[in-house]
Formats: sequence, structure tokens, C-alpha cells
Amino acid sequence: MTESTDTQTVARNTGLTSGEVAERVARGEVNDVPVRSSRSTSEIVKANVFTRFNAIIGVLFLVILVVGPIQDGLFGFVIVANTAIGIFQEMRAKRTLDSLAVIGESKPTVRRDGEAVEIHNSEIVLGDLIELGPGDKALVDGEVVEAEGLEIDESLLTGEADPVLKKAGDPVMSGSFVVAGGGAFTATKVGREAYAAQLAEEASRFTLVDSELRNGISQILKYVTWMMVPTAIGLIISQLVLERNDWREAVRRTVGGIVPMVPEGLVLLTSVAFAIGVIRLGRKQCLVQELPAIEGLARVDVVCLDKTGTLTEGGMDVTGLRLLDGAAEPHVRQALGALGASDPRPNASLQAIVDAYPVSENGDGWRCSRALPFSSARKYSGGTFVEPGGDSGTWLLGAPDVLLPEGHAALADIDELNDQGLRVLLLARTDRELDDPSLGSDVVPQALVVLEQRLRPDAADTLRYFAEQGVQAKVISGDNAVSVGAVAGKLGLPGADHPVDARQLPTDRDEMAEVLENGAVFGRVTPQQKRDMVAALQSRGHNVAMTGDGVNDVLALKDADIGVSMGSGSEATRAVAQIVLLNNSFATLPSVVAEGRRVIGNITRVATLFLTKTVYSVLLALLVVFWQVPYPFLPRHLTLLSTLTIGVPAFFLALAPNKERAKPHFVRRVMRYSAPAGIICAVATFGEYLLARHHYTGDGALDAETSNATLTLFLISLWVLAIVARPYTLWRICLVLAMAGGFLIVLVTPWLQDFFALKLVGTEGPWVGVGVALAAGLVLELVWRTLRVHDTD
Repeated sequence: MTESTDTQTVARNTGLTSGEVAERVARGEVNDVPVRSSRSTSEIVKANVFTRFNAIIGVLFLVILVVGPIQDGLFGFVIVANTAIGIFQEMRAKRTLDSLAVIGESKPTVRRDGEAVEIHNSEIVLGDLIELGPGDKALVDGEVVEAEGLEIDESLLTGEADPVLKKAGDPVMSGSFVVAGGGAFTATKVGREAYAAQLAEEASRFTLVDSELRNGISQILKYVTWMMVPTAIGLIISQLVLERNDWREAVRRTVGGIVPMVPEGLVLLTSVAFAIGVIRLGRKQCLVQELPAIEGLARVDVVCLDKTGTLTEGGMDVTGLRLLDGAAEPHVRQALGALGASDPRPNASLQAIVDAYPVSENGDGWRCSRALPFSSARKYSGGTFVEPGGDSGTWLLGAPDVLLPEGHAALADIDELNDQGLRVLLLARTDRELDDPSLGSDVVPQALVVLEQRLRPDAADTLRYFAEQGVQAKVISGDNAVSVGAVAGKLGLPGADHPVDARQLPTDRDEMAEVLENGAVFGRVTPQQKRDMVAALQSRGHNVAMTGDGVNDVLALKDADIGVSMGSGSEATRAVAQIVLLNNSFATLPSVVAEGRRVIGNITRVATLFLTKTVYSVLLALLVVFWQVPYPFLPRHLTLLSTLTIGVPAFFLALAPNKERAKPHFVRRVMRYSAPAGIICAVATFGEYLLARHHYTGDGALDAETSNATLTLFLISLWVLAIVARPYTLWRICLVLAMAGGFLIVLVTPWLQDFFALKLVGTEGPWVGVGVALAAGLVLELVWRTLRVHDTD
């Protein structure tokens, strides 16, 4: 019985054989949950084709095909082109996201044929033995086989923030992650049977939700629909009554009144702008896991930075060893080497010690009987060793201000080293057992290990960028506050000379928020405190971004408005972050901020153009109904105007550079400008139309009146475009002039005159239209400047 049990244990600890893996693959017992970083092709096509407004435009296009002529149905071809562009751009974004997701995907380590190998998530099979270390995420359900101080955080699944200590035989749920220790577990459920399979799929999905920009546009479109339905009904009735002898003309002019009410290109350009943003950031090795994150980071006014891995590079170097209380250097060096060798997954600090004091220097005889991995909560690691002479002892390595009692003589030296931006670890010995709750309270100091962190060469420029953009940077670290302040000071962070020890922070949210408002550097911050600090800042109305790469950053990343993870960070941080910097460069963040500002600023511009058209279209239709006159435009006229004053320029403006600060209240801001602009366009155009009706008589009068009204509306709309395009650059000026030139070509080219039914008759009528447009333009300027002065958002 004993022999059988031993054999089974060996088999479990060495993992599956290649033959066993092949059998399970043949049976379909694989982790076949698809990793989706974006919407599927069919979803993209459906989202761009089957929209409410495409349905409206499609029906109207079919109506025009029946009554003719085809030039009045040009708006239908424009919709097809716009939809095709939207699909093409989103497909480009999909390919970018998919490729980046593969790059950023972590590879679990499994044991097969007795060897540890890295494989893709989808290659895990039922019964695989999967190794775990700090920061690793459990990708499938399983049962713990090996555990060395294994602590797992299941908060992503249960909401319980406290980590759970796991022992052999305990269950492991997919979606949980390791915060301390290490071990291995056997996969008992894989694929869609795993507890968190759906959660994992959703976490990596390309989403278009929780965006003020998109929600605002949806709200606007809802209001437009409400206005459009009764207005369209009134317009249909009035035109049929007026043109009872020519129902085809009545239908054409009715369609001409309804089509421009639909701001169909606004949704398209928003999607295109986001998609282009994803592609641009993808080229800089920045994975945007949720599109609104681009917008969200542009609205952020506080960035919380973790020092390690963000301001400093991951690697460290041992620069000094200071002995304490008469400790012998050879013995200390051996102890440090033994501690380094006891942890199969050393962090950056311990790796520097491993490099400085390799195991070969220990000599024979140092045997680790038990190890305690580093935990950010307790701030130290340790191990129990049988030393060469046969003595057994417990050694600890961690934060001096945690392990040493207050007033210890070594603390003064530590403060001096921290002031220089150096990191100091204490090596100490204790007679207590590793599982003693008071392990770190009674130690014998042996030596101070002095470490130096390498600053990222681009960190100073990045901090300077945020300062120039009015974004506060808060350095929040688990390291000594003075040491963190020294590092931040080298990078030129304002307020770095007054670091705050987080152990002295008040627990009351309002009081904590007050300290956070005034401080810039915070040290000795626990994982729970990071979370509380984010909440405190948010309570003061701040939009908070949190960056990090370690497991201790996960809770804060989850709660922040925007979570940013380093590509080399733990699987847990990458899972909860909206943005992953695959190149591990903090300097990429300004690009994300700039991209978000470009999207927000440009969509605000083009939304103003689209909604100005919607407002004047609705108002013109109402004026026509009340005055009981023929609608002044045919569909072809408004297609021409929309193309030259909205469609083409909006496409260029939506993708143009823009460094404006992101401002809140998108709907209010857009309607503040588009509503008065639309009213001015409608009143001036309808006034000119009525003047033309008095001026022209006889056959062809309606065509002349329509041409005059079209000229007037084009000039006023072009003025709106000229205002929206500011501040002027050479290409913006050329854009406006090119649109004016396009309309002029139509006016002077005979076959285009016939095609668009646009021919100016006489000189008095057209010049009156120009005069009306000029007066309306001056009113637009006055209103626009007044609104700009009172714009306090």
C-alpha cells in the first residue's frame, strides 16, 4: 500500500507524460476557451450595418428608387460607403488587438515528463500539473498538490479581499491569483467547465461601454429620434397636400426633409476615431483592452504611480553590505546566498542578492528546511536552515523599519541611505518558528544590504509632461517613504521633498483625502491602503489612474477609473487593467493621454457639425409645415451640402491632431454650440427662401428658389465649418477652401448643374442670398464668441 502511494505521489509531482497529454487532447479534455481581445467579424459587420438610422435611410433610399431620379438617392450610396469604412477600420483595430493580445498573453508553466515547460493557455489539458508563483493567475480549476506558503487572492471571484492560505488538497478556482508563496495544482476542470471561464473571456474582451462620449452620443440620438418622428409625419402630410398634382415631387421633397435629420455619420466617425486610436497605440506596443480607456485616461487628473517598475527599472544592484552587532561577513554572505537560493521565484530585490551572493559561495551544508516567501503585507521573507555546523536557525530579510524596534541605532544610518535614494534591507536572525505570529517582533540584526534601483531614462520627461498638462502625479509605494521621495526628487517631481509615511495616514476617508491632496510621495503603503487612497481621491471628484505591475497593485487597479499595467507585470494585474504597456515603458502613457484628448476633442468638433445639421433640418421642416410651402430642397441638394460641409471635413477633423484638455459634460457642450448654430442656419435659410418666393414667378420659379436657398445654406454651413475648424493651420484652411471650391465647381459646370438641379437665376436673387448668409455668419460669430467666453466647464 505504501509503495503504491509513493508511486502515485511521484507521478503527480512529475506531471503528465506526453502520451497521457495526447490521450486527453484526443478526448477533447483541453482548455479550449477562446481568447477574445476584440469583437468577432460578424459582430463588427452587424454593429455597422444593422443600425436604427441605417434602417431609416435604407427605407428612404428604396422610396427614391421608386419615384426617381437616381441623383436624389445619392445619400444611400454615401451610407454604404460610410458603413464600409466603419467595418474596414474596426477590422484593422481587431487585427491590431488580436496580435497584441497574443504578445501580452502569459504562458503558464506545467510539468510534463518531469520537466517544467511553458505552454499556451489553450494547451492545458485535464490533469496537468501547473506551477504557481507570486502574481500568477489560475487559468483553470484544480486542486493544490504542493504548497509553500501559498496565499491566493480570490477577490475577483468572491469579492473577499483577504488572501486565503492554501494547503495540499485545497481547491483552486480559475480567476484567482497568487499573492505570496508558491506551489503547484492539478487541473480538475478545463475549458468552459472552469468556474471563471466566462469571467476570463469577458476580462479580455474588446468593449465599447462605460464611455461618456459614446453614452452622450446615444443620448443625443435618442432625442433626435423623438424630434424626427413627429416632424417627419407633419412634413409628409404638408407636402402631399401641397403637391397633390405631383405626388412624386411631394415624396422627393419629403425625403429631402427627413434625410438630413439623421446624424448617421456621427456614430460611424466615433467608432472610426476610437479604432484609429487603438491602431496608433498598438504601434507603440500599448494594448487597449477596453476602447473607452483611451477616453478615460484623457479625462484623468490624478495618476498614482508605483515606484518599482514604473519610475525605476525592474533590475537592482547590491551596492553595499553593512555588518551589525559584530556579525561575521563570511557567515552573512552565506546566509544571504542561502536565502536567495531558497526562493524559486525571487523578486527584484532578492534577485540582486542572488546575483551578488551566488550559492556557490555558501559552501556545502546549508540546507533549507522551510521557507517563507516575501509578502507585501508583512514586508519580509525568511527561511529556516540547517547550517554547516549542524546549528538550526531562522533568518529573515526585509524592511528594517518593520523588523527593527523604534530607536534602534541602525535606523539613523538607514535614514541617511534612504535620503540618497538607496533601498536598504535588513538581514536578521531569530529563534522563533516561521509560523509564529510574532516572528518579526524579536530579531537579532546581522547586516544591512544596500540596493540601488535603476531609474527609467524616460521617467523624468513623463512626469514633466503630466505636470504641464495639469495632471497630478502621486507616487505610492510599499518602500520606505524617504527612499521613495529621494528617487522621485531625482526625477524632478514637485513635492518629493516632503514624503509621507502611509503608516501615519488617517483612516477617515475625508482626512486621508486632505493629506493626499497636499502630498506627492507616499511610502510604506499596504495593498489595502492603495485601494483606500484611490477611493479617497475619487471622493474629492478626481478621475484617478493607477499604474502598477505587482500583485499588491491589483485591488487599487480594479477600483481606479483607469488601470494601467506593465506588460512584464503579473497576470493578475494585466487581467484587471484596461491598458497594458507591453513595452513596459511608463513613457507610453503620454501617448495614451494625447490619443484620448485627440479623440474627445475631435469628436466634439464633428458632433457639433452633425447636430447643427440635425437642428436646422428639424426646424426647416417645422417652418415649412407651419407656412404651408413646398420644402425648399431635394435630397440631392442636401446630400451635396452634407458631403461638402460635414461628411468630408468631419472625416479629416476626426483624425487630426488635437491637444485640447478633455472637458466633461459632452452632451451639454455639443448642444450649447450646435443648437444656436442650427437655429441661425434654419431661420436665415428659410428667410431667404421666402424672399426668393416673392422674387421669382412663373415656370421654373421653385427650382430658382431652391437654388437660392441651397446657396444660402451652403455659405452659412461653410461658416460653421470654418468656426469648428479653428484654430487654423495650413491644412485646415486648405480644407475649408477646398469645400468652397467644390461647391463653386458644381455651380459653374453645366452637367453638374443639371445633375444636382442647381442653377442660379439672375443676379439679384443670388446676391440677396449671399447677403443673408453674411449677416447670419456675423450673428454666428457673435453667438460663438459669447458662448466661448461663458464656457466654464
